[in-house]
Amino acid sequence: MLAACAVKPPPAPPPAPTRPAEPELPPAGPVADGTPIGPAIERARSRWVPVRWADLPGFEQDDTSDAWNAWIKSCERPGPTFARLCSEVRRLSLGTPEEQRQWMRARLQPYRVEPLGGPGAPGGDGLLTSYFEPMYEASRAPRAGFGAPLYRAPPTLGQRKPWYTRQEMETLPEARAQLAGNEIAWLADPVDALILQIQGSGRVQMLEADGSQRLVRLAFAATNDQPYRSPGKWLIDQGLLRGDVTWPGIRAALAANPQVLQGFLWSNPRMVFFREEPLSPLDAQFGPKGAQGVALTPGRSIAVDPQSIPYGTPVWLASSGPVARLQRLVLAQDTGSAIVGAVRADYFAGWGAEAGDFAGRMKQPLKLWVLWPK
Repeated sequence: MLAACAVKPPPAPPPAPTRPAEPELPPAGPVADGTPIGPAIERARSRWVPVRWADLPGFEQDDTSDAWNAWIKSCERPGPTFARLCSEVRRLSLGTPEEQRQWMRARLQPYRVEPLGGPGAPGGDGLLTSYFEPMYEASRAPRAGFGAPLYRAPPTLGQRKPWYTRQEMETLPEARAQLAGNEIAWLADPVDALILQIQGSGRVQMLEADGSQRLVRLAFAATNDQPYRSPGKWLIDQGLLRGDVTWPGIRAALAANPQVLQGFLWSNPRMVFFREEPLSPLDAQFGPKGAQGVALTPGRSIAVDPQSIPYGTPVWLASSGPVARLQRLVLAQDTGSAIVGAVRADYFAGWGAEAGDFAGRMKQPLKLWVLWPK
């Protein structure tokens, strides 16, 4: 929560690099059944079990060239484990998917990701959700129809931890005084403002004071250090929402019960503050920067628990459910407060209404395999 966008490749693709002599893992058996083929690797919140390439569902069918742009982005800020492979990754940017698969087989070993207690432990079934970058109309100054403010971080933010709650910011004179003058944009709908804050960043078509318009990104800058509480769950607890905990379902519940809008907005005390970033035509082809510090690629970037999977790791993802059937190469490039556990991922769907609809409905079982250098 869609195809990746291209970046400028190097002038000529060399042949797929050959693997230097390195110690081999124990040889694979004749049957691809998920049976471990070597010792497991334990991390703080996960256990990695080596398996055969044939155990990765759909590996031969994925257009890996779509994922290569995301991998090249990771190579802008690689960790020490993958830094030594980045020159080869860049040289393969014009390679065919089969050349890229051959290189991965030669240089990487797939590991099935499990909870520390094994597949039957809590979290072993895995969970895939999705997120997106909202895109809204905005005004630089308050005007008729645009009365929902978004803020840059106030200068006094660090003087109090946690800072004021969302409700206190709207009701306490001292909080309002500290926010005054820090409005970065105004939206038409306070629910849109809440969605943008929950997602952590967004794009806005900004109407400036002189009447001109600019496309800008409002990127995550800080929070008020208050806990996140689900507004959707608040509606459920009020008996106003059943089953359809998606943004379309939430909006329908609010339209039917307009008297609860203020309580709905205040139910989440956490507030996100933004900074403004210009969007060049190239920047506009990618999402905001994730926790790895690189721009996210629609459909090929995921948020993970970094104590389970390090940033910059290529991951094979498999998920089937009512929203989508996904079997593809993705890159671990982001995290989030709700993304905790071994087999847990948040799939970056892109930006705009279509991505938002996809992300709002995505909640499916998940399997993950990390692809780790040999």
